[in-house]
Amino acid sequence: MINQKMEKAINRQINAELYSAYLYQAMHAWFASKNLLGFANWTQVQALEEWSHAMKFYGFVLERGGKAALEAVKAPPAEWKTPIDVFRHIYEHETKVTGMINDLVDLAIEIKDHASNQFFQWFVTEQVEEEANADAIVQKLAIAGDRGEALFMMDAELAARAFIVPPWIKVAVTVGPATAP
Repeated sequence: MINQKMEKAINRQINAELYSAYLYQAMHAWFASKNLLGFANWTQVQALEEWSHAMKFYGFVLERGGKAALEAVKAPPAEWKTPIDVFRHIYEHETKVTGMINDLVDLAIEIKDHASNQFFQWFVTEQVEEEANADAIVQKLAIAGDRGEALFMMDAELAARAFIVPPWIKVAVTVGPATAP
């Protein structure tokens, strides 16, 4: 059975992960409106990834005998000035999420919840990757500056990113109309 304090903390993290998905979806809409479809693709994939992180936390709470409590998700911003502003926001956001994951680890250590601590280690590693990816794009955009050809090359590069459904997402697909007994 999951500790009540841990359950509450993970439920806050579920909300934060869903907010992250909303944020990246808003960024997708902004890039799509600018016809930067590679950047839009990258942020769309990121939105799906963040949603999958929320579901990983959700499943863990249920697996430990807790109750996943979904709350309202705050609306994200919808406007940015430039692509580099978007990716600076992404980098700042990911460092904030890293801090939240670290707080969960600290709580797990404090209450001696070894199962949660082990579970969180996947996210600790994931956040290193998230920050590095965002920082790399910020650095490339800084080098590109106002050169449109460089921006379009990056747009083409980011278009190649694909979402791979992680193994913890179980989706059943029904084909055809449902039949009543």
